[in-house]
Amino acid sequence: MHDDDLPITDKLVRTLLRRDAPALADRPLQRLDVAGSSNVLYRLGDDLAVRLPRQPGGSASIKAEARWSRWLAPRISVAVPEVMVVGEPDAEFPERWAVVSWIEGETPAVPLPSGPTTTALAVELGEVARQLRSLPVPSDAAADPALASYRAGRLRDVRDEINDWLARCREVPGLELDLAAAARYWASTADLPEPDVAPTWVHADLLAENLLVRGPAAADRTLAGVLDLGGLAVGRPAVGLVGAWELFGPADREVFRRTVDVGDDEWQVARAWAFAIAVMTFPYYWRTMPGRCRHRLVAARAVLDEARSALL
Repeated sequence: MHDDDLPITDKLVRTLLRRDAPALADRPLQRLDVAGSSNVLYRLGDDLAVRLPRQPGGSASIKAEARWSRWLAPRISVAVPEVMVVGEPDAEFPERWAVVSWIEGETPAVPLPSGPTTTALAVELGEVARQLRSLPVPSDAAADPALASYRAGRLRDVRDEINDWLARCREVPGLELDLAAAARYWASTADLPEPDVAPTWVHADLLAENLLVRGPAAADRTLAGVLDLGGLAVGRPAVGLVGAWELFGPADREVFRRTVDVGDDEWQVARAWAFAIAVMTFPYYWRTMPGRCRHRLVAARAVLDEARSALL
């Protein structure tokens, strides 16, 4: 998936488990296709999973998740994976890795079909985003470099980079996105007001692939879990709202917005972050993660549809 991918095999994972978690080493082990771009994921027995960074430098997010998920878990209304074991780097594998609790559920459809269940999910996800931004930020969290993310910064700091990604999007075969409208939209973000705000907690990757839903039937789904707390950051909170454009139609997006209680200025900034994340995805993951690209295309189109009146 990446030019610097670390080699991760079933044999390696068994070796690491025998060294750092011998009581778990003989459990059934299955590599999962649903692993993301940052970590390879294995299911370990019925109730655990193993997360291993794909690239050099991935220890930082493992360490941050281990440290801060314990602090966060009792303070929000949805389950998050509990870190049970953290393995240290060695000659076999140069990064930290973790054994975490398994949360039952499945990732939501993108986009979600309109209806009462989707509206309920918009409220639940909005409540999680609202809770995160209302939590106190301990001084050691504010000073933790592992919680510093460009996504929790200002749009102006990534404007030139996104222009470069937009140019690369023209080389993506079969990308069905109005790139002329996309360029006009991104140019319009230069004038977006970004007032100073106190740093807050934010999940900088609160998108469908990091959510779990479950229920007795498709028409009765509830939010079961939020994954990948390696995506936690401290900073500007707008990026924590980007899932609204990937998951929801206009009516449920507004429900989500009202639940979080977001003003016009921040909503426009959040919309721009949803677009920026999508644009970065297409050139990089078009061949390796087509499912992710389909999701981000939904988000990018939703952004342009919502902003279209300002672009004409």
